[in-house]
Order: sequence, then structure tokens, then C-alpha cells
Amino acid sequence: MTTSASLPARPEGAIPDGTVTDRLVEANERYADAFTDPGMDARPVLRVAVVACMDARLDLHAALGLELGDCHTIRNAGGVVTDDVIRSLTISQRKLGTRSIVLIHHTGCGLEAITEDFRSELEMEVGQRPAWAVEAFRDVDQDVRQSMQRVRTSPFLLHSDDVRGFVFDVKTGLLREIDPE
Repeated sequence: MTTSASLPARPEGAIPDGTVTDRLVEANERYADAFTDPGMDARPVLRVAVVACMDARLDLHAALGLELGDCHTIRNAGGVVTDDVIRSLTISQRKLGTRSIVLIHHTGCGLEAITEDFRSELEMEVGQRPAWAVEAFRDVDQDVRQSMQRVRTSPFLLHSDDVRGFVFDVKTGLLREIDPE
């Protein structure tokens, strides 16, 4: 798998041909040329949903030994369990058969470097305060615990007995399990 980190560096100040989106569309055309329908169902084979941060350093499938079709992957800033994550997990469980939930935060998360004041900054800049919370945090372990608690106490989720939380170390690639206390 080619990652942007393995692509040749462009000279500083060089303007690439086209846009990044153009590059992605071209890559899709090459992908589609060799694509064959795997004949899979939308139900994940391993009956697991993974909630993780959107950080580009996390290659979840490789880090967890997953193949296409194994899991549902839900990603957002911080990997925090928000109302929208609960919505996705509820659909994943109630309509598509998942039973296990794995939560993955990581070291060096950008949400550790900002505060809820970000919403006020946005309001000053654009004239409207976002309805959503930033969900910034200082203690990644505690934030994983909070996310586990949100999953375990949601009335919408059928299966909350197999919920485990981890911190992915971006330097070593290892997961560290968090005790829910």
C-alpha cells in the first residue's frame, strides 16, 4: 500500500499538477480498472465496530490485522464518542449485527493541544458559534474511559458488554489497553 509518506518529495514551492482531489480521482480510476466485486455483505465479518481518531498516522487495518469487510470503522477528531458516533454504533449493532466495540485514541493527539475556546474563536471569525463541542482533552487515558462510559451507558446500544478502549502509540505502533476503572 502506498502512503503519502512514501511518495517522492516535491521541491519546496513546487505546484503539483491538478489538485489533491484530482490525484485521488485518478487513483480511483486505476483502482476500478482492477476492481472485482468481492460479493460482500455490509455486515462486518468479525461483528466488531472500531471507533478511532481521524489522525492520518493511524492505519487501522494494518495495525489491527484487519481485512476488507472485517469491521465497521468510525473515525472523528480524537476518536471520541459523540452523539453521531452513538448513532453509527446503534445502526452498526441493531441493523448490521456488530457485537463488539473497540475504541482507539492515540498519543500526540491534536485535541490535546486545543481547548473548548476553539468554538469561541470560530464564532469571532465567522459570526456563528458551532453547535458541536470540540471534545478537547488533556489526559488521553481519561478520555478513553469517558468514551467507554458513554458507550456502556447509551440506551440505544444493544451490546455494551464487550467494549474495550486503547491508546495507540504513534511512535511504536503498539496499543495500550485502558482499564475502565
